Amino acid sequence: MGTGDFNLYSHFHRQFAEHADDELLRTAQDQSYRYCDIDKRSAQLARFLTDLGASPGDRISVQVEKSPESLCLYLACLRAGFVYQPLNMGYKSAELEYFLGNAEPAVVICDPRNEVTIRSIADTAGIDHVLTLNADGGGTLPDNANQSPAEFDTLHRSKDDLAALLYSSGTTGVPKGIMLTHCNLLSNAEALVEAWEFTASDRLLHALPIFHVHGLFVAIGCVLLSGGSMRWLPAYDAREVIRYLPECTVLMGVPTYYTRLLAEDSFTAKIAENIRLFICGSAPLLEETFVEFEKRTGQRILERYGMTETNMNTSNPLHGDRKPGTVGPPLPGVEARVCDQDGNVLDIGETGDLQIRGPNVFVGYWKMPEKTTEDFTGDGFFNTGDKGRIDRDGYVSIVGRAKDVVITGGLNVYPKEVELFIDDLPGVRESAVIGVAHADFGEAVVAVVVPKQGGQLNESDIINTAKEQLANFKVPKRVIFIDELPRNSMAKVQKNVLRDSYKDLFN
Repeated sequence: MGTGDFNLYSHFHRQFAEHADDELLRTAQDQSYRYCDIDKRSAQLARFLTDLGASPGDRISVQVEKSPESLCLYLACLRAGFVYQPLNMGYKSAELEYFLGNAEPAVVICDPRNEVTIRSIADTAGIDHVLTLNADGGGTLPDNANQSPAEFDTLHRSKDDLAALLYSSGTTGVPKGIMLTHCNLLSNAEALVEAWEFTASDRLLHALPIFHVHGLFVAIGCVLLSGGSMRWLPAYDAREVIRYLPECTVLMGVPTYYTRLLAEDSFTAKIAENIRLFICGSAPLLEETFVEFEKRTGQRILERYGMTETNMNTSNPLHGDRKPGTVGPPLPGVEARVCDQDGNVLDIGETGDLQIRGPNVFVGYWKMPEKTTEDFTGDGFFNTGDKGRIDRDGYVSIVGRAKDVVITGGLNVYPKEVELFIDDLPGVRESAVIGVAHADFGEAVVAVVVPKQGGQLNESDIINTAKEQLANFKVPKRVIFIDELPRNSMAKVQKNVLRDSYKDLFN
């Protein structure tokens, strides 16, 4: 990072120049894209959006399916100095109203299927430009950009210039915009390339979504900084992954990916022998999955730990002991410590609040200076909200989550958001949302509901109504009805009691 230009694309571009005629990605339909193809297309998109009137620092909100064109759009935003705001395809209109109203983007790019809804929201929010992009790379964005010249001088970006704005669902029901700089993304990608020894000979099996950190910044960053290549799948399918594993060297996934691989008889040590590294994150990996995977393949999954606010913080080592149940030591340049409630640093092996400091840590919450101040310590450590401990070898273990977040299939669900939705339903007095162990998803969202006196509530009605209003991954898998929520002496709902009561719900 010593060039003075922190634009992430400028650092990627060294590989684009060196590997211009090499394959960067190949789709499941065997369409091949060279580095030079992606470079030219991202230049064209950057030129079009700039000519449309977008300026450096403007947000570009994107809710589209994964495609090579969507990758080019992300890269175009980097090189033009726009702030890329990816949105999960599962978000419904009420969620999108908040995200677009809060981010105030200059341009929104959406799937054509959602254009009517998005246009209505954009008109209300005063957003001038709505363009479309579908899974096949068609739509008004590519059609218009085809007329633009494929030349664009990447803008110089400084250390604190924003590269991306990602939203986490709020623990208080209000989602927070997480401001990530070019320096955050670049420093983290460099640390991961070093830690995992990525080279131009690596081929990543990319089956992750690209609307959050794992698939967008970690996976793509490692490939583009090292000159590697990708087999690009639109979504995760265990049999498709097994089909392409022999041609690849690295797989990144969430725990659900690995449990689904293990459920396939065709997943064998022979199929996996060309993979030098299986990486897992976004949710805790069960020790039994770790052990069963090693037994089946002879390989140990490398577990790491990150979050939207920080990208990756720690990683089990490429060479050395990968301890099950830990997420490894901090990455190069990252510091981790564990503190008590008063902020005192705890000794080795003690459990407390996990705090992180480093160039990977975001600069703050969008339009929430008070919340930013609250979540950082005076000496610059970020309070992750996770409970952790650090052993004598420096390995970090995540032992709990102070914020009660449910991680289902690698995606974060904040209970308060779902509770607020359920509490508004007719006949509901109150609710508590918890995560319950689930063999496939890691955790499943479960709603525990107290009906009003005489209220006639039905599990399937609540679930179906939730499906209309909430992104699918937030919808409860089960709804349990009880007379009273358990509370402590301070009248706080005891979610630990609920989790224990329903821990065998999916067994």
